[in-house]
Amino acid sequence: MAKTLVIAEKPSVGRDLGRVLPGAFTKSEGYLEGPEHVVTWAVGHLVQLAEPDEYDDRFKKWRMADLPIVPERFKLVVRDERSKKQMNVIKRQLARDDVDEVVNACDAGREGELIFAYLYEKSGSKKPVQRLWLNSMTQAAIKEAFEHLRDGRDQATLEAAARSRSEADWIVGMNATRAATIRLRSAFDGAVSLGRVQTPTLAILARREQEIRDFVPEPYWVVDAAFDPVAEPSGREYEGRYHAGANPRVKTAEEAEAIVAAVRDNPGGVITKLEKSERRERPPFLYDLTSLQRDASSRYGFTLRRTLAAAQRLYEEHTALTYPRTNSRYLPSDMIPEIKPIARLVGESSEYAAASQYVLGLDVLPLGRVVNDSRVTDHHAIIPTRAERHPVDKMSDDDKKVYDLVVRRFLAVFHPEAVIENTRVETTVADHVFRTRGKRILVPGWRGVYGERESGPESDRPDDDEGREQQLPRLEQGERSAVQEVGSEAKETKPPRRYTDGSLVTLMETAGKLVDDEEAREAMKESGIGTPATRAAIIERLIQVGYLERDGRALVVTEKGMNVIRLLGEHALTSPGLTGEWESRLAKIETGTDSREAFMGDIVKFTESTVGELDTKLKGVRIERANLGPCPVCGRDIIENRKGYSCWSRDDPGCGFVIWKSKAGKSLPVSIARELIKTGRTEKPVTGFKGRSGRSFRARLALQQAEDGKWRVEFDEPWAKEGAKPPEQEETTGSPQEPAAAA
Repeated sequence: MAKTLVIAEKPSVGRDLGRVLPGAFTKSEGYLEGPEHVVTWAVGHLVQLAEPDEYDDRFKKWRMADLPIVPERFKLVVRDERSKKQMNVIKRQLARDDVDEVVNACDAGREGELIFAYLYEKSGSKKPVQRLWLNSMTQAAIKEAFEHLRDGRDQATLEAAARSRSEADWIVGMNATRAATIRLRSAFDGAVSLGRVQTPTLAILARREQEIRDFVPEPYWVVDAAFDPVAEPSGREYEGRYHAGANPRVKTAEEAEAIVAAVRDNPGGVITKLEKSERRERPPFLYDLTSLQRDASSRYGFTLRRTLAAAQRLYEEHTALTYPRTNSRYLPSDMIPEIKPIARLVGESSEYAAASQYVLGLDVLPLGRVVNDSRVTDHHAIIPTRAERHPVDKMSDDDKKVYDLVVRRFLAVFHPEAVIENTRVETTVADHVFRTRGKRILVPGWRGVYGERESGPESDRPDDDEGREQQLPRLEQGERSAVQEVGSEAKETKPPRRYTDGSLVTLMETAGKLVDDEEAREAMKESGIGTPATRAAIIERLIQVGYLERDGRALVVTEKGMNVIRLLGEHALTSPGLTGEWESRLAKIETGTDSREAFMGDIVKFTESTVGELDTKLKGVRIERANLGPCPVCGRDIIENRKGYSCWSRDDPGCGFVIWKSKAGKSLPVSIARELIKTGRTEKPVTGFKGRSGRSFRARLALQQAEDGKWRVEFDEPWAKEGAKPPEQEETTGSPQEPAAAA
């Protein structure tokens, strides 16, 4: 009996399909087999574009004369050994005599189409292909999709767009990287990696780093007073901050002290303004991967990769969450019958019981911000699954935190708006105006799902120049209020904050624009830098090639990263707009209004122009090496070189003193070397070292002289002095945590 081979993108999807297809399935290594179907799967991208040296041995050497490299026909290779094993399984199933038809059941989108196209081409099979198009994994949706299989040839334009994106990234990234690396060999150790996605991301970070370096702090003062209304009842204290018009900053200490002296112990203050306003907050959208990573970064200090790893475990191992690598924040309409059963399931945990009961008690679910078929492509929003149970007791701490975020967001989206009362008070004392902000939650609404039922005396907003938000007592406009205490505080302006994983992923989502409004972000996300599935890897790639380092939660651009962006100047590769232009063209290829040939022709022209520009602009460039001052041994100047900081050169051997840059997976920057030379040790722990597992840790360093007279940089920590190896410590927050404590 002839059988149909179904190729899914992931093992979990293959198993889900097997549960719906007719007959009993037996499990074999890498595939399932039933009476009418064989189900197998890729494991992501099994097949990828070959490296240049696969085309010609001469490309093993990087030479400007060989650029640009543009293959007439792209070669495909299996990614790695693990991929080879599963690829062989797929090839054997495709070659079976009893398989006469193939169903492409990879994800319903551009990348899913590419995964199948590459593995199918590499297999050499010629059997007819049909397309399974799934937006959700309910049994009803799977059955309906199998009843309405599409002809594989109908996806020709989608495949054309997918191949075009992949090949364009290869051509531009590979040629630009080779050109820059060739011309900057004398300036940088290692490759100068460039690409359509990583380079504009680095440019965003480098611009912020330059703003921080250029920032000059300026002093200012604020004046705060504590008030107590004169009339009964007593005990109605509140605080206010001096404002001159809308400005809370006082320019000089003398002016601040004059204000303090004028209002101190003054019983004649009057509440001259009291305004109340209500603000209604709509519940947030469901999570896609980007918004989940942003919240996990903000709440727990998780990196993008750490959040993705937890979400992936919750999907694959615990079957507690739906597929995480999604760009959608909506559900398809066929998921509506699943909502209440999922709410009932998560409500079995006491912490979600009340919110679950509210959802279950609704006669009509508010679906306007939840269900939208047009906003769901290959995957819907991340929500809890409708499994028999969710094994919370078996989850790691990371998994529990990510699971909690998703469950509360799922329940919150069906709750009503929160109603917030904002109060603005002005108290005038001796013609000086003090402003006070108050906030009170009148109706918790969706915020109640997170336990936010009333505002405490300390708001969740940090203190800023306006003064902190408070829970205010009952006050009346026109009543007198005496000054209990008053004082001034010296402050200084602060530079912009460095980006964290969470704030950077927001910029990547909106193509470099800082967009706070959730609705606006949702509208712009189609033109973002990278995809939800690739952004974590992009940041880690920038760290891997030495452009970035982590300092707690902050992403710090290295000198190498800063110099690369400076040298590129205004080249299109540094602009997020390039991605937007590509995506616009690729979307037109999908719809048939643009051609793959025209797009790839323009990519080749862009690459030729880029190689020529880099060749001209970077030829003969020399990066000025840092001078760190006199050597502590011989007094000669210590100069930075490619591999370290030393007092010797080709012409002058010096005394042999050197601080090597490479230390436990980190390249020591000039600032650290300078501090070691000056004081012999670092005052604060240095971040970015790598342990045996590849996880980051931080440690203090010391410059020590060994018995042989040579100077070495050693870890200046108790565990190092005791002879222990660096701990397996992952940095997750901005607070300094000693590796010794973790060890």
